[in-house]
Amino acid sequence: MLLKTLTEAMGPSGFEDEIRNLIREEVSPHVAKMYTDVLGSLYCENTVQTGPRIMLDAHMDEVGLMIVHIEENGLLRFKPIGGIDPRVLVSKPVQIGTEKRFGVIGAKPIHLQSPDERTKPLGINQLYIDIGAKDKKDAEQVVKLGDVCVFATRYEELGDNCAKAKSFDDRVGCAILIETLKKQFQVPLVGAFTVQEEVGLRGATAAGYRVQPDIAIALEGTVCFDVVGAPSHGQSTVLGGGPALTVQDSQTIADRAFLEFMISVAEKHNIPYQLRRVKGGSNDFGAIHKTRDGVIGGGISVPVRYIHAPAQIISLEDYQNAILLTEAIVRAISEGGFTI
Repeated sequence: MLLKTLTEAMGPSGFEDEIRNLIREEVSPHVAKMYTDVLGSLYCENTVQTGPRIMLDAHMDEVGLMIVHIEENGLLRFKPIGGIDPRVLVSKPVQIGTEKRFGVIGAKPIHLQSPDERTKPLGINQLYIDIGAKDKKDAEQVVKLGDVCVFATRYEELGDNCAKAKSFDDRVGCAILIETLKKQFQVPLVGAFTVQEEVGLRGATAAGYRVQPDIAIALEGTVCFDVVGAPSHGQSTVLGGGPALTVQDSQTIADRAFLEFMISVAEKHNIPYQLRRVKGGSNDFGAIHKTRDGVIGGGISVPVRYIHAPAQIISLEDYQNAILLTEAIVRAISEGGFTI
């Protein structure tokens, strides 16, 4: 299954080689042209020359960790790559390096903590990764400084048509883009699988200048906090409510005309949707729309519970509806449904 393959692949920011190779293999039979840029983003194009140039973006990278020190006893110290809450890390299994060596994130057990320590959340400097090494020399045989690691979480479907994995942000967007590129459109279309979104929308910034699109849409997994006790105004999105359309975030205020166009397409095709009600955070469109003279577009997001955590949950209905909405929007543009 595509989501399983993509989410279980390794690809923290700046180290997207494995996930890029998987995407290249999946997409190559369906596109006319493929190439990468200096940063490592992957571009896929068709051969259509007439009509507005559309760029669909999904970032390949995920949050992860980097090994920065090896203690004399063989334990590994690390720093986060991207935004990770250290409170979710204790006891979590990880995979390290290209050989995916297994490790467990550890900390001082509660039995040995002082009363004061028990009242405070653990920080990154209090955590380490245990690979079962007997000492520093033993650890250095298999791990080196600068190695990266990701959570060792397997894809699994559960509950009422939901799925669990480690990297729906943004492998769910990559899957939507892959499925869209498998279809034929009578409009110039570029799929951009970008790098380093989690550390500052870096790949998307270069991609916006390189592709020079007339219209751009970011496909992503986004914050969902619809659990018990969450006020409606603080939920951002609701699992199962359909793909979410961005109104405002830390980098973007949506182009009103294009947002209304996307809503009209969703309603015409009876595709459920919701508005992404969050001010913090952003996605690649936040960088793309500021390139050159400015780019019209927006974002289509799949709600992700526990985003940036070792185990994340999505609704597979939201995922499928995001695929339907993306295709419907591209077809509507190709038929002259939106003019710049």
